[in-house]
Order: sequence, then structure tokens, then C-alpha cells
Amino acid sequence: MKARILACLILPLIVFTSAIAAAAPEARWKKIDDGLHYGVFEVPAPHVAGKAKILVVRIDPGLYEFSLLAASELRPQAGSLTVREWAEKYRLLAAINAGMFQKDLKTNVGYMKNYAHINNPRLHRKYASVFAFNPITAATSPMIWDTDAKQLKQIISEYHTVIQNLRLIKRPGLNRWGSQEKRWSEAALGQDEAGNVLFIFSKSTLSMHDLGNILLALPIGITCAQHLEGGSQASLYLLHRGIEIKEAGASDLVMAVNGDDDGFLPIPNVIGIKKKCKKP
Repeated sequence: MKARILACLILPLIVFTSAIAAAAPEARWKKIDDGLHYGVFEVPAPHVAGKAKILVVRIDPGLYEFSLLAASELRPQAGSLTVREWAEKYRLLAAINAGMFQKDLKTNVGYMKNYAHINNPRLHRKYASVFAFNPITAATSPMIWDTDAKQLKQIISEYHTVIQNLRLIKRPGLNRWGSQEKRWSEAALGQDEAGNVLFIFSKSTLSMHDLGNILLALPIGITCAQHLEGGSQASLYLLHRGIEIKEAGASDLVMAVNGDDDGFLPIPNVIGIKKKCKKP
């Protein structure tokens, strides 16, 4: 009986994974620059008419540096910018939401610091994923940490830049978002087996549980991921070497209003990348 029940549970997952794997060859990595690639993965997904499209930008942290740009630090009076405006003003090759923000339109929902600037001092108990970079001592690469594997206070003591968000996927590849009916476009941050950082965007509206399963089934080697933003404020922008990526989100209920020509809405905090200067 137990074997029969287990087979009933596993079979749908095998079918789902096989369907995604069958579509994967359509989406091959396209090179933008050394250590910078992107892929658009067309995959069948439940509760979506037609196919869901997942865009992934893969970034080698050995060749690119990450920065946190917060309106509370850089624009305390002027306020938020669209993701494209952040990129243009601060000369970023690419930028994505840094996380959800509170009603004051500037404070991240989870803990957030950038060197001496503290955007949000609260250590959120339920936000189990942390993106940390700019190490204080050892020269380590940017890292997505699970707070049930490493305490948040310890992470804060080891990195100058720390961003706490909701967890999508726990290392080493466990979907931690429960099933739900709500769906939205999604901007997410991930990391693969080689340590590359992944900017992830789904224009198609999905439940986060389904998105987690899709990402784990794609041939991108993802090991962990965190939720950055959903709905109309989810944003991703890249412009480098003649390649421009413009992604603005929507949800089942909320469509972008008062956005720019590409639907981008102002957001207070972004994660950006620049190419590292070559050492002489």
C-alpha cells in the first residue's frame, strides 16, 4: 500500500519534470559578455494558458560586482526610480528589485543594510533567505544563505551588504513555498551549483509553488532562490553590448498603471551589477 501511494505521489512530478525537460533545448544560454549570459525558457506549466516563459540572467560573481542601491541612502528626498532609471543613473549593466518594501515606499520588508546605511534594522523571523555580498574580512563571493543553516546575526557580522527576503528554494534544491491559488509575475534571485548568481523573471503569472518546481526542473543547476517582488512592481532591466532586456510584471488582479512606456513602476531598492575592473 505504501509503495502504491508513493508511486501516485512521484508519478505526477516525473511527468511534470519530463515535460519541462523536453522544452528545455529551446532555451540555450546566449552570451552577452564573458561571465554574463541569459536564457528564455519556454516551459509548460499548470494553470497557465499556453506556455510560461522564464527569463534567467546568469552572472559570474568573479567577473561582476554587485551593489545595493536604496532610495533611503542615495535619494532620501527625491525618492524612487524605475529599474531602468536606476540602471541609467548609476551606470549599471543590469538591475532587479532588491525585495518587497513597506508602506513608506522605501523600507525593505526584511533586514537590509549597505555598509553604514541601515535601511531596515529588523531581523524578520519568517524571512529565511539572505543575499549577502561585500565581505568584511575574507574575500568570499556573493552568497544566498538559508537562515536556518546560518544565523542571520552571523551573516550580518561577516558582510557589509545584507538583504533578507522570503525564501523560494532552500539549498540544496528544496521547494519551500507551499501550494496556493494566488499567482503573479515574479522577480527572483537564485544561485546555481557553480556559484553563479541568477536574476530570474517570470512575466507569466504563476503560483510560487509552481515556479519553484519549474526552476528546479530547468537545466540551470539552481540550488537556492529568494522572492524579490511580485506583480506589477516586479522589474528587470539589462542593457549591455547591444542587448536590452526589459521585463515588467503583472498579477492576475493588478496590472501596471502609471508606469513608463515599458510598464516599469518606481521602486525604492534594486540590486545592480557592474563589470569588475581588470587588475593590472
